[in-house]
Amino acid sequence: MDHLGWAPWLILVAVYTAVVVRAVLLERREPYARAAWLLLLVALPTIGTILYLLFGEPWVSPRLRRRTRLVHRALVEHAPPPAPDPPSAVARNAFRTCETASGWPLSTATAPWVAPDADSAIDRVVADIDAARSSVHLSFYIWLTDHNGSRVADAICRAAQRGVTCRIVADAIGSRSLIRSPQWAAMRAAGARLCASLTVPWGIGFLAGHRTDLRNHRKIAVIDGRIGWCGSQNCADAAFLPKRRFAPWVDILFRFEGPVVRQAELIFASAWMVETGEDMPAVFADQPPLTPRHGYPAIAVGTGPLSPASTMTNIFAAVLAAAEHHVVITTPYFAPDPPLLDAIVAAARRGVDLSIIFPNRNDSFITGAISRAYYPVLARAGARIFEFRGGLLHAKTLVVDGALMLVGSANMDRRSLDLNFENNMLIQSPELAEAVSAHQRRWLADAIEISPGGVTARSLPRRFFDNLLTMAAPLF
Repeated sequence: MDHLGWAPWLILVAVYTAVVVRAVLLERREPYARAAWLLLLVALPTIGTILYLLFGEPWVSPRLRRRTRLVHRALVEHAPPPAPDPPSAVARNAFRTCETASGWPLSTATAPWVAPDADSAIDRVVADIDAARSSVHLSFYIWLTDHNGSRVADAICRAAQRGVTCRIVADAIGSRSLIRSPQWAAMRAAGARLCASLTVPWGIGFLAGHRTDLRNHRKIAVIDGRIGWCGSQNCADAAFLPKRRFAPWVDILFRFEGPVVRQAELIFASAWMVETGEDMPAVFADQPPLTPRHGYPAIAVGTGPLSPASTMTNIFAAVLAAAEHHVVITTPYFAPDPPLLDAIVAAARRGVDLSIIFPNRNDSFITGAISRAYYPVLARAGARIFEFRGGLLHAKTLVVDGALMLVGSANMDRRSLDLNFENNMLIQSPELAEAVSAHQRRWLADAIEISPGGVTARSLPRRFFDNLLTMAAPLF
């Protein structure tokens, strides 16, 4: 074979070698993830190289990174001033962690209200939109054309037609059915400004400037800059028709007012400005933030693949470190990195009464299996494990000592920890914590506790399979 015949093989070898070196040298990676990728590349060179090029890194182009930094720098100047009331001493480090992650100081929230169910949440969101006078800012990962999704879309049309500025963000993948529907066109025709977030041509994601499966997972609603909404609920019915066999989807959404609303609006505006180019600082210049006043210490935080490594893990860990007596966690998807798992285990070991509620049936078979693989570790540390049977428990809640609460869009899996754009709120409010705890108690009443014997009752083949998946979790 002449030298031309060797050329393709030499190119493949060069690509493979470059990928291996890159996998080892990448700094934004935990050692366990580096080892998993190296093992895959050595065991399956061709498949491993393809998978690494597609999913090996949460890569974002230098151009998009630079634009995001400039946008954040321009918007952070419009954040509200620091809160007049500091948090308690035990919660201070958790808030400081969030301040570092967000780039703005602690704020305050007033009038927090937790919706009793999905339909009640949509009722109140629609009422807020119908009462809007100046602006409506909405961002949802999944927005369906079902009953609740249509009600919100119709409210947007009404608001836009009466002159309210409506800026709407829907993830291009999660909300693709809405984006292709007549309702999307109707909102645009009514005058709403629409953005299909993170649009990617499949197969050539590099042309879009970011990895194909990086998604905008946020759930944000801000009305007139005065009312904010945060939580896990998408803009859809609890029946959630695309995955109806897991229904009802059980979520949480809470409403709040006060200066912290501006922080939530800045998280929305950062994505909007990056993707549409609209000069949002000019918009905020005409709408000064609310004057700080007495309320509950609170901070809104946006995270994503452009955040420093382990930012979301650090937030979870800091909140858990504040626990002295009891913690209740709900998360549908549990595939933690080692630092997050260590933080949960450490809280349980030091005597904190720690309970975790998972869904009994998970729409993600792989993530459900990974979750169960961690049951023995959690149980040995003293954590109590529950599985909710009344549908897919999709709420992401963390309540500490009946006073400190973290709620938002982030799960305890690698997608939320490293890959997706998320929004969460940390608030110190006994009233709001009790309202969320009331939900948690209802979920516990419809859950089964996994006994220590049940934790270890999995068959040998099932344990082998589940544990094998935990090794693959860092790859994606």
